[in-house]
Amino acid sequence: MPVKNIIVGQSGGPTAVINASLCGVIREGLSRKEEIGKIYGMIHGVEGFLEGRYMDLGAELSAEQLETLRVTPAAYLGSCRYKLPEDPDSEVYSRLFAKFEELNIGYFFYIGGNDSMDTVSKLSRYGARIDSPIRFVGIPKTIDNDLILTDHTPGFGSAARYVAATVREIVLDSSVYQQKSVTIIELMGRHTGWLTGASVLARKYEKDNPALIYLPERTFSLKEFAGDVKRELARRRCVVVCVSEGIADESGTFICEYGDRELAACLGKKTETGTDAEKEEILLDTFGHKMLTGCGKVLERFVRERFGVKVRSVELNVSQRCSGILASLTDIKEAEKAGRMGVDYALSGENGVMVSFSRRGNGSLYGLDYCAVDVNEVCNQEKKVPVSWISDSGNDVGQEYVEYVLPLIQGAVTVPEKDGLPEYLYRKQIFLENN
Repeated sequence: MPVKNIIVGQSGGPTAVINASLCGVIREGLSRKEEIGKIYGMIHGVEGFLEGRYMDLGAELSAEQLETLRVTPAAYLGSCRYKLPEDPDSEVYSRLFAKFEELNIGYFFYIGGNDSMDTVSKLSRYGARIDSPIRFVGIPKTIDNDLILTDHTPGFGSAARYVAATVREIVLDSSVYQQKSVTIIELMGRHTGWLTGASVLARKYEKDNPALIYLPERTFSLKEFAGDVKRELARRRCVVVCVSEGIADESGTFICEYGDRELAACLGKKTETGTDAEKEEILLDTFGHKMLTGCGKVLERFVRERFGVKVRSVELNVSQRCSGILASLTDIKEAEKAGRMGVDYALSGENGVMVSFSRRGNGSLYGLDYCAVDVNEVCNQEKKVPVSWISDSGNDVGQEYVEYVLPLIQGAVTVPEKDGLPEYLYRKQIFLENN
């Protein structure tokens, strides 16, 4: 078999362990010198590669730097949210494959989530159409944990650990004052509540805060929410509520889209016809997904006007995916192994596949088997939290979820430090000429 080169890219939202997967691809590639020549990295994914931006990872990163890369959060190569054309006759494909041929690429790896698997699917199908020998493999990642045909995804365990630890600290902070209060914590999750569910781990004892947890898998009602808050305020001084950013009402309207009219209706107030000053336009990303934020603020306003108590909302936002200090060691090990297995599958002849995790047991019996699944069956679908794992009242998660997530957050990471700060691996940024 002739020696071929690797090209690898990162795409979509970063995670605390996406670079561990990159490290796995590089390390496995370096160990297979009879089959693999150079290991190229796309700068800013397929979008950057189309513009001619890439680097020789094998030549530029030392063994020491690779070890630092393994525990560095964010995407070392830079990411993108670039959607390949649906039309296979688009000149984008011929341009990409011409660049692959120019660099003697035999193996393509893309580390990302659902939309990234769509890219792997399209490239592998185009490759088959033109009888290309290049093998395309997806390496999973996403804190949303919404990829199907895999038990979980690298990045989720670390984000869940961060959520559980941070919510526990917010619970402690919220309990210091005597007056009644409500704290609303908004967590990432457009259509799935895997990450928000991790807030249940913050509890130290039964009925501890967070008292209420709402996932987008269940319809959200402001009327029922008001009843839940009223009940909890009657039994405790401070109430902590965790909500997914994508909670929506029975009509499918996201709560973050609520304006004056919707809130007034729920509060029994009147508004002037046609006015909706507080409602903001919801923007879309390049894949057509709504860019959600702000349901915490909507609920904060609702609680303040309905109950007249001290209330604040906290949006954890990107902190959930960029905390390397609180990364799960289990997550890092699995992410690196996923990268290594991707290379192994490609060299074994697999094409148009994604690396998948199959769980063996929970607790002390927890373990993983790795396999390759058809990427065409993965992309453009979402794995939801089982409704049976959510309480009948829709405001909590059950023990099934706890047993599922606990093995994934185990183990602390030792991050190199300098002057008391994490010493992560940086790729030098190129500043724009006019700046």
